[in-house]
Amino acid sequence: MSQVKENDTVRVHYTGKLSNGQVFDSSLEREPLEITLGQGMLIPGFEKGVIDMKVNEKKTVNIPAEEAYGDVQKELFHEVKKDQLPQEMTPEVGMGLASKNPDGSEVQFRVAEVHDEHIVIDANHPLAGQDLTFELELVEIK
Repeated sequence: MSQVKENDTVRVHYTGKLSNGQVFDSSLEREPLEITLGQGMLIPGFEKGVIDMKVNEKKTVNIPAEEAYGDVQKELFHEVKKDQLPQEMTPEVGMGLASKNPDGSEVQFRVAEVHDEHIVIDANHPLAGQDLTFELELVEIK
């Protein structure tokens, strides 16, 4: 029976959990994830977990933060004066924001702190700094 190797295109069902057991994402209620390995589209620990799996195999992989979304980077926190925000906006901690770069691409932020004159935004991935667990099931090797 063949096993997954680098550069294979695979279909995988997964359930991602935080270290406290809370599910943050799952493909079980939709189509499996289809991805070509080795293209940098997945977190490194997820790709490593899929390598060598066989069709219909199930396993659980524990992924440390450095092989997931990395550590929280302090340099990705920035102060923004409230007068730079849209007037109708009432910022709240945890609120998602987006900004367009000059090239038209979009950057996602979260409001980390709200103060009288400014807010602090966080451009880290929401799962940065967290160890993750994935339950994997290999559905197909294409």
